[in-house]
Amino acid sequence: MQGTLAEAAPARRPASPSRLPLTLRLALRELRGGLSGFAVFLACIALGVAAIAGVASIAGSLTDGLGREGRRILGGDLTYSLINRAATPAELAALEAQAPVSVVTTLRAMALAGDKGAALVEMKAVGADYPGAGTLVTDPERPLQDLLAQADGAFGVVVDPLLLTRLDLKVGDRITIAGQPVAIRATLVSEPDKIANGIGFGPRVLISRAGLDATGLIQPGSLNRFSYRLQAPEASEAELADKAAAIAAAAPDAGWEMRARTNADPRFAKSIERFTQFLTLVGLTALIVGGVGVANAVHAFVERKRGSIATLKSVGAPGAQVVALYLTQVMLIATLGTLIGLVIGAGLPFALDALFRNDLPLPLDPTLSPGELALAAAYGLLTALAFAIVPLGRAHDVPVSGLFRDVVDPSAARTRLRYRLILAGAVAALVALSLVTAFDRRVALIFIAAAGLAFGLLRLVAIGVMAGARRLPRPRFAAPRMALANLHRPGALTPAIVLSLGLGVTLLVTLSLIDVNVRRTLTNSLPARAPNLFFLDIPSADADAFHEFLGQQASGARIERVPMMRGRIAALNGVPAGQIKAPDDAAWVLDGDRGITYAADLPEGSKLVAGTWWDAEAARTPLVSFDAELARRLDLSVGDTVSVNVLGRTLTATIANLRKVEWRNLGINFVMVFSPGTFRGAPHSDLATLTLAGGPDAKAEAVILRDVARAFPSVTSVRVKDALDAVNDIVGKLVLAIRGASGVAVVASLFVLAGAIAAGHRARLYDAVVLKTLGATRWRLLHAYALEYGALGAVTAVFGLLAGTLAGWVIVTKVMKLDFALDLSGALVAAGLAVVFAIVLGLAGTWRILGQKPAPYLRQF
Repeated sequence: MQGTLAEAAPARRPASPSRLPLTLRLALRELRGGLSGFAVFLACIALGVAAIAGVASIAGSLTDGLGREGRRILGGDLTYSLINRAATPAELAALEAQAPVSVVTTLRAMALAGDKGAALVEMKAVGADYPGAGTLVTDPERPLQDLLAQADGAFGVVVDPLLLTRLDLKVGDRITIAGQPVAIRATLVSEPDKIANGIGFGPRVLISRAGLDATGLIQPGSLNRFSYRLQAPEASEAELADKAAAIAAAAPDAGWEMRARTNADPRFAKSIERFTQFLTLVGLTALIVGGVGVANAVHAFVERKRGSIATLKSVGAPGAQVVALYLTQVMLIATLGTLIGLVIGAGLPFALDALFRNDLPLPLDPTLSPGELALAAAYGLLTALAFAIVPLGRAHDVPVSGLFRDVVDPSAARTRLRYRLILAGAVAALVALSLVTAFDRRVALIFIAAAGLAFGLLRLVAIGVMAGARRLPRPRFAAPRMALANLHRPGALTPAIVLSLGLGVTLLVTLSLIDVNVRRTLTNSLPARAPNLFFLDIPSADADAFHEFLGQQASGARIERVPMMRGRIAALNGVPAGQIKAPDDAAWVLDGDRGITYAADLPEGSKLVAGTWWDAEAARTPLVSFDAELARRLDLSVGDTVSVNVLGRTLTATIANLRKVEWRNLGINFVMVFSPGTFRGAPHSDLATLTLAGGPDAKAEAVILRDVARAFPSVTSVRVKDALDAVNDIVGKLVLAIRGASGVAVVASLFVLAGAIAAGHRARLYDAVVLKTLGATRWRLLHAYALEYGALGAVTAVFGLLAGTLAGWVIVTKVMKLDFALDLSGALVAAGLAVVFAIVLGLAGTWRILGQKPAPYLRQF
């Protein structure tokens, strides 16, 4: 029976060996014990990858949103815009031959509310077919045609609630625009094509085209924009391209600006790319700073594994296999940190959309961007490899006996060439990724050079501190003597703390100085020198009367007045503007319409740097004076030609001279100033500025705005302070975004600092046990550690102040082209906090060690 059962029982098969490589099997087996000691490692990698992935994901979502919402942003599928004039019947026919056309007219005007004052408004005249794409939301909700219709002797308007706040109004009240009474019928809740209008300096006012005609604001030479929106939602991209080509052929000299739904706002898209690159570099900074934490964690990991490494090498494992085993473990942990960062970064657009969907001014279309996420993952893994390979590579050639005493007698053996080559390859890959994916390679190269220089300088500072501490005379008292010894002893924390804290302080000081100088330029220095008020759309027939009126209203004020038109550069030296590959910082001159003027004399605030100014005889011929800096970037010189399209006519003028323009005083000046004979007889309006003798005066400015709006209702008045506030608001939001991204780098440096202190736990524990056995008290040890961390914090704070000031000066003066003022108030606070934080964090990390009983540890050592 037993034999039968034995025969019937199936034979047991031997367990099949794992197909995984031995190194990977051993690495996975060791990781079963958990990730103890790798918290900072994971946090640094995850934080840096999350920053890069988050910035890239949000930028990708914005770009996708602009692409998918292009029709809503433009209010149509193709938009053709003209400045200062409406389309001719032939041009309008060319548009209507391709698709139904809706017309939108935008301009600035003054809204007068009796004794309550006047305010600049951004007017938009629309038809019954508005918005064409998207949804207009008003409060109360009624058909737009009813809201804007004429009733009780006044046309209706829909206004931004901000106008009600500024002039203390409510729905149902009446205001006057260019002498024409209009009734506020509703407030504007959502305007689907708001982005396409660019930066506004006043609240929006929607009015019907009939209402706008009643105001009489549309005059020859007045500053306004006519947008013709073609509605072809069923047309494919190829069909849209065909329609655009047909319109270009039918009206080649119209001089209009064209946009398609597939590229609704290329300038904004470029801005997104530039800002994304900057924030990505900040995220990469966080990742590189975190790399120091990776190196510290790996160093501590190798120290903890000394026994295992010695055992493996003693039983015959070659050094390369030992390094491969632990490198595999490290990269598996780095992969986990990278995945955590990718999940956080990929989820940021969705979280942003869920929390702020109704408040975002831009169309955010949250999507997963595999390419951007893969790039962030590559950055994370390469950073981990670059910072881990050297501390791991040291274990290759250290003998078994040396591994046991390495903590107090580090081996002087150099890292093998193969590991240095791996390091070089990882660094080269990081550099290549930064350059290949950069919007501006020059900026990327500057970043790479600055990062390398910062690391090199901080390394030299650490070496200098250790060398100086080694050579200083020994203090008499025990605590200072021990603190001095801790700065240079084997396994000292000096290199790690100097590097992590130094990078953090440098970044904080740089950001502080940039912020201070940008805000000072916008809010403090400019108003002291700038005009108080700008006046636009002054009819040339009323220019003298207006000048006299201003003189009566503001006795002793300085008044400047010049003729002004709008023109679009059509060609340079006969080359069409669309074919010119201009540098990014000069391309704006060729993109869109520019303000232009003519003058018999050199404008104030300009200085000739090439050529000569025209005399009365030469001024009869078409000549132009061009901004010298832009001419250099566009490769223009005296004698070259510039063709501009003004009011539908293309005129060619010869560059007679180049001039350096002082733009920052906000006086009247233009990129192009033409000779008087160039535009003889062309309709135009005047532009004027008023500078009060006593400087900024809000009360006087408000009175002048109100009186000008009453006496000259067609003139648009702009307070310089309001314009600066609008720009300052945008700059403030950008600075906030930069601070947020840079905060990631600062947090990474704090993680690294904490990791460096944790990495020295074993050595500090050894010291504390021995010293307490010899009679040292906890407070004496605490005093010594406080002196050590305070010295390191002070050194890095001084370095951060110097390096951050230099970096801030370069960015402000060379990149932003602004005046630099050394205001270290915020920087000193940042540096002081860094010193305090270093001491507090260092003491917090050693407090638990100081409380340990010596006996249990003496048995282990």
